[in-house]
Order: sequence, then C-alpha cells, then structure tokens
Amino acid sequence: MSEESKPIEPVVDETNAELKGKAIAHADAEAEADDNDAAESGSEEEHEEQHAAEGSGDKKKKKKKKKSKRAKVKEALTGSKSAPTDSDFHKALDGLTPQQIKEFLALNPALSQEVNKASKSDDPSGSQAADMLKKMSLQDIMTGLAAGGKNAKDMGSYKFWQTQPVPKFGEDATLKEGPLRIQKVEEVDKEPAPLIPGFEWVTMDLTNDEEIKEVYELLNKHYVEDDEAMFRFNYSPSILRWAMMPPGWKKEYHVGVRATQSRLLVAFISAIPVHLRVRENVVTCSEVNFLAIHKKLRGKRLTPVLIKEITRRSNLNEIWQGLYTAGVVLPKPVSTCRYFHRAINWQKLYECGFSPLPANSKPQYQVRKYALPDDTSTKGLRPLEEKDLDAVMDLYKRYNARFDMTPEFSRQEAHHWFVPKVGPNDQQVVWTYVVEDENKKITDFFSFFCIESTAIGNAKHNVIKVAYMFYYGTDVALQDKFDKAALKKRLNELVHDALIISKRHKFDVFNALTLMDNALFLEQQKFGAGDGQLHYYLFNYRVNPIAGGVDRKNQLDEENLSGIGLVMP
Repeated sequence: MSEESKPIEPVVDETNAELKGKAIAHADAEAEADDNDAAESGSEEEHEEQHAAEGSGDKKKKKKKKKSKRAKVKEALTGSKSAPTDSDFHKALDGLTPQQIKEFLALNPALSQEVNKASKSDDPSGSQAADMLKKMSLQDIMTGLAAGGKNAKDMGSYKFWQTQPVPKFGEDATLKEGPLRIQKVEEVDKEPAPLIPGFEWVTMDLTNDEEIKEVYELLNKHYVEDDEAMFRFNYSPSILRWAMMPPGWKKEYHVGVRATQSRLLVAFISAIPVHLRVRENVVTCSEVNFLAIHKKLRGKRLTPVLIKEITRRSNLNEIWQGLYTAGVVLPKPVSTCRYFHRAINWQKLYECGFSPLPANSKPQYQVRKYALPDDTSTKGLRPLEEKDLDAVMDLYKRYNARFDMTPEFSRQEAHHWFVPKVGPNDQQVVWTYVVEDENKKITDFFSFFCIESTAIGNAKHNVIKVAYMFYYGTDVALQDKFDKAALKKRLNELVHDALIISKRHKFDVFNALTLMDNALFLEQQKFGAGDGQLHYYLFNYRVNPIAGGVDRKNQLDEENLSGIGLVMP
C-alpha cells in the first residue's frame, strides 16, 4: 500500500532533525553520565570482566560497562542493534509526563482505542493511560504507531498481529533469516471465513469494465489520504490493470466484499505473484496492495479479515510469504524509506495546497526555482523500443544485484512493467527511456509511472498528475572500480532529463522514495522532503534490517544509501 505524502517546509524539516539530533545527543550524554557513575561505583562483576579482558592475550582491552535505562530507551528510539525489553520500555514510561503519554497515544489510534476501552473512558488521564500501557508488551505498544497520526484503526490492531507469523519488536536483530512458519496445503482452509451478516465475499473480474470501474470508484473515494484529507490517490482503470494484472496474475487474488442487499462493493484487497530476492535467497511472494475499505465500515475490523483471506488464497497456491508496504508501523518493518517531492508545476501545487510557500519567499521566486529547460541534454537518450528489452533486462539485473531486496523479472514481466502500452482505450501508465551510445549499446535506462491524486474540495483543480520514480540503471555503477562520485554525476544527468520529460507530459510533481541510489540525486535535483514514510514488510519471513536511505534523524543518508531495490505502484 502506497502512502500519500506532500512536501514540508525545509525550515520545519531542519527543526525536526535538529530536535531529534538533540534528543539523541541528550540520550548519549545521559547514557555516558550513567555509565561513568557505574564505572566509578566499580562493581566486583565489572572488575572481574576487566581483568578477564586484560588477560586475554592480543584481544582488544575493553571494559564492559553497565547499560543505563536511558541508553536502552535511546536504542529503542534510534534503532540500534540491541533491542530493549518490555521492562526497559515500561520503565521509560515512568519518565514521561501525562501530556507526553497522550501525545504518544495520538500517534497510535488503534492502541488509543484499546486504552479507552480498558479504562472505560473516552478521555483517560495520562496516569490512567500509563497504567494501561504498562500492562502491555513492547510488541503491543509499537504496533500501529504512525508518524503524524496516520493510521487505519484496524490495520494497527496489535491483537491481530500477535496471531500472525511476523517478526516481533524487541527480537534479536541478528536472527537467522527465513520462513517463520512452515505449512502444508492440506492445513489451509478450503473456504473463506464467514463475514458479518449483510456482507459476502466476491472475486472481482478486472477484465470486465464494469467491475474494474467499481474497484476504481471504491479506491477513488476510500483509499489512502494524506493527514489533512486534502489529497487521495486516484487510480485510473489503466493503472489498476497495469498494477494488478502482470504476467502470472490470478483472478482469485482480486478479493472483494459486497453488501448483500445493495450489491455495493465496500472492501477490496489484491495480490500479485513476485519472485523477490532477499539478500542471497529468492522468495516467491504475494505482493499485497490496494487494501481499501468503505469509510462507514472502518470500525468493523475488516482489515484483518481481508488480510487473512488473501493469505488463505495465496496459501492454496502454495505461496507462503507476503510482501506489503504501509505508512503505519506494524510488526516489524524490514526497512523504512522517506518520500521526496520535486515540483514541476509549482504554481498549481501551491494553489492546491500541496506545496507550501517558504517563509520570506514569493510565488514567482518558487516558480523560477523549479523551472526546467525544454530540451534534454543526455546524448543518445530516446524512448524504449521492443528491441531494447533484452539489453534493459540485463542492465536491470546487474544494477539491482547491488541491493539487498529486489524483484527478479522474467522477460514477460519486464515487458509488462517497462514497455508502454498505448492503445485507443489505454491511458499511458509507464514511461521508459534508454541511452544508446555510438556503438548501439544500451548504457543507461530510467522509468517512471503515473498516478494521479485527487485534490479534495479544491475549487480550481481536480487532480494532480504525479510521476513516480520507478527503476533505473547505468553501467557507470558496474565498472571494475566503483566510483560513487561518477555514479552521482550520471544519475543527476539522467534524472534531470527525466524531470524534463515529465514536464513535457504535463506532470505536476515528481515523487521518489529514498530507496536504491536515490539519495545521490534527490537534493541536487531540488526534491524536497515529504511528510510521508513507507515501511516495507515481509509476511511469514524474518529478515534482518535493510537500510532505507535515511539516517537516524530521518535525513538523506548519502553515505550508506539504501539496500531496497523494490518499487511498488
């Protein structure tokens, strides 16, 4: 599931980063002070450990210090390898004020709902909430946490995720990677779980224009929104067919729920098969997407039911792992990437409320700042043709071998994802360009796809046309001696031309996540940090954390980049 995001003012982002940095520094200072106190107190255990270290030959002399409570809390917040325990987290709650407790719950509506229910109050006091939280595990508390309060209440239900084969918060971060639960087809239910009275399961036929229109209308009115409900994804039928009907798609993976009497489609979830390389292992997964529930049914706990049903249907086809993304924190993210946005038509974005006007600036200055030339500059750049597909596949495979998690495409799949399908009734969804040198060799390629967003309640503009960075590759990264500076230069040249091409096709904004090598070009190409994050998850598969392209302050990490080589429409 994608996440709606929009730019935030640089000064706000810098302030947030500075505050987070100060919090980390404060935690470091507190931890150091506590460690010094512990060192000065000099327990017998510490002296024994020190003498043992000193007597270990050539081994590095090291004094093991006690880890303070604050250091453990710091690790919980900043994601270091040593995970906190439940008792560490509960002790940390003692240091929060009642107001801070309430602010924490505001980030997790699902958890807040459970606390309200347990306390029998719609507005429990901070001390009441703290008492309730102390009765829960770290796993329960973290599940459903969302930056900025974005959350679907039933999506973040910790009671549901407790029962699922997913990694848990607080686990050792270096456990063996692989499946969490082994099953057989004989153990899988042959029939779906019953729904509440008045609703029934259906399988949607996306080859039928009327049925795909129903899916489109459900998504258009009830799919992902931004925090202020100003923008909502607006997937056209062409985009839906491209995203949900790649080679190998199965009709039974397009799962709907109808109201029995009115026949209205009130919920939907889909999946597609994908061969995902996770470090050294290739895992056959169901890539789950487009989970949407009618707003009037959001409190009916339909999300867990839909997830169980798409899991059951996948299991019947002997697919035991799942891949999904969300803006909400669930157990347990493989990686987290941040959205960045590059204005193409800044004036329109400003009029829609998408792009803010920075302090001490004027609209004409921003229009000038984001202006792009009319012509591209890369020699040999042209649209992808059918004859280029094998060369692009080879470049994609070698370039993406550098990442820890990435899909492996067959030729049919590569054709589907990269070659534009433009017919009388088809809206173009994907744009792919290649660079051909004087020897007719394909040296580079890049692609982007289109998803519109509805500008909710805007009097002047109905939709924003959004380009999303898709896959790319360049042989500059594949030389015998890797040169990051050369790669950065080449990617900036290619992406600058991608922006110009998107301008030609009347796009309003160009979006990218901090995955792949994107951190090398986002800043130079005037992408601004967004308020949205995207968490990557694997179902029934444990994998150690993968870098998401941002550092502990949620800023671009050009040093380490990202190990994620996967883009989901």
